[in-house]
Amino acid sequence: MLDYTESPEVLDLRSRIRHLIDEMIPDGYLGAFTDDPNDLKIAEEFCQALGRHRLLALAWPVDFGGGGASSWEQTALREEMWAAHEPRGAQYMGINWVGPVIMRHGTKEQQEAFLPPIAAGEVIWCQGFSEPGAGSDLPALRTSARRTEGGWHINGQKIWTSYARMAQWCFLLARTGAPGGRKDGITVFLLDMQQPGVEARPVHSMLGNHHLNEIYFTDAFVPDAQVLGTVGDGWSIITDVLAFERVGIARYARCERLLSEAPTALADRWQTMPAGLVARWARALVRTREARLLAYKVVDHQNQGGLNPADAAAYRMAVTTLDQEVAEVLMDLVGPKALDARSDQPEFQRAVEDHWRYAQASTVASGTIEMQKQLLGKKLVSL
Repeated sequence: MLDYTESPEVLDLRSRIRHLIDEMIPDGYLGAFTDDPNDLKIAEEFCQALGRHRLLALAWPVDFGGGGASSWEQTALREEMWAAHEPRGAQYMGINWVGPVIMRHGTKEQQEAFLPPIAAGEVIWCQGFSEPGAGSDLPALRTSARRTEGGWHINGQKIWTSYARMAQWCFLLARTGAPGGRKDGITVFLLDMQQPGVEARPVHSMLGNHHLNEIYFTDAFVPDAQVLGTVGDGWSIITDVLAFERVGIARYARCERLLSEAPTALADRWQTMPAGLVARWARALVRTREARLLAYKVVDHQNQGGLNPADAAAYRMAVTTLDQEVAEVLMDLVGPKALDARSDQPEFQRAVEDHWRYAQASTVASGTIEMQKQLLGKKLVSL
């Protein structure tokens, strides 16, 4: 049976992380993806400080620059980061799943080359998965990799790529041969973004600067040494990737923090809130605790080596729909000025507006909620 009591080590870790956040992250900080270059600089400096304390890649092996901590300590780190508006910024992909996947499927040379810079907070990775006409349906991708001397030439387009214009590396899927089945002939490449033949363009959206982009590849080169796993057998790696990706986000922690702050932040207005709205607030707060418990169940299964993609999908569905429910409740609590995000507005109002914007995409990112339902449905049918 899973024991939810936090160990002294986890409690001490939370205290250390909160101290570092208070020391380095200014009040009202809303993340690295704004129009202010200083916000990205704050995130980079914070991540490098975490790296020096071996806190950035907390659960990674010490040999790779990590802290060798337990997955429960890693879970506490994720919660503290999301409660503080995720000041690690664009390090999410590298730490939570690019690194772990390279540990499991990479060569010794790839591990030595790529893992220490991620753990030190010195490099940003983006994900080259979705394409026009092949979003959540990854096997439909058409970006091609063609053999050339010493490696591969990549041609094609990716879209909805977070961090692409600030990233130095891309975890890329491309076709290296005609598929025997829909998932055959796909290979994973570790591609240098800072080379000729790679063009990243912004996709302007309500999510703000840097978050969404499209990438065009024109004979971009990847040497053989930067193929991850076996050529043509990339789908087995992708199965791992999606499981890591879908349990690495503790957005329920930010939901809980914002909901908990509402009575104090809204001050006298809280006393006049309609009873129905207060009841919605209370239900949403309960649901954040439910999402936390579900996350802990998934972490426990992962620790036991038995994480099923359907379990990760169920958690993903719960936390993303929670994100949107909480966003709507918070917007109604703030009232008519909720969408006014000017810098002179109250800090809580700006945080709510930012949370609402990002929540709109939560049931689409990392695979649409419809795809998560298909995964879960197939598991239930096979029982």
